[in-house]
Amino acid sequence: MTDQRKGSDAEPTTHFGFKNVPESQKAEKVAEVFHSVAAKYDLMNDLLSGGMHRLWKRFAIELSGVRAGNRVLDIAGGTGDLTRKFSHLVGPTGQVVLADINESMLKVGRDRLLDLGVAGNVEFVQADAEKLPFPDNHFDCVTIAFGLRNVTHKEDALRSMLRVLKPGGRLLVLEFSKPTNALMSKAYDAYSFAFMPLMGKLITNDSESYRYLAESIRMHPNQETLKSMMVEAGFDRVTYHNMTAGIVALHRGIKP
Repeated sequence: MTDQRKGSDAEPTTHFGFKNVPESQKAEKVAEVFHSVAAKYDLMNDLLSGGMHRLWKRFAIELSGVRAGNRVLDIAGGTGDLTRKFSHLVGPTGQVVLADINESMLKVGRDRLLDLGVAGNVEFVQADAEKLPFPDNHFDCVTIAFGLRNVTHKEDALRSMLRVLKPGGRLLVLEFSKPTNALMSKAYDAYSFAFMPLMGKLITNDSESYRYLAESIRMHPNQETLKSMMVEAGFDRVTYHNMTAGIVALHRGIKP
């Protein structure tokens, strides 16, 4: 579970990185992080992953099964990496919705895609993953890449994604996860908690946002726990693929 109940009269708390905060404050704090990092988000992704995030996203696209005429929802779509690829796959008869709760990230994504000439079959919507503003049974595929760990009520978000999918539709969750061996885990911890904040300070003058991002990765459910959460939300045939020794995992589920 993502929250911690402290009595019937107390406001529920949830984690913001390693800190516990009232649930009502988490969304605002996460928004502050992404307002801060939006302008240099792509640059930092390339630097911090050594460009690997592009390979991880490519695998997600390959596993999505998206084809011409499909309707796709890219949640936490940010700067539009997945949306750009899906736009080409669905073609003029399909549609891609890039949704992000953060106005700054949405603006960066919109401006970037328009500069690249991606238009016509792409819509931009500011939306909360826990309460998606779309009809039932509407999308052939829903993706959320490196966004679920920032959601306060992950179970609610998964149920919301299930609701907007058509029967037989696919959900893909691409997210940082738990390394599959102890040596890699120790090395990745050292990298995350030392190098990431340092690079954040040097490139964006904001070490705290990248310290939060490192902490949020550690607090995210592991591969098996997220698989169980997807099954509990109602997804069928849930599988996951570890990439880069489990640093990242791609979960896939089908709406019955």
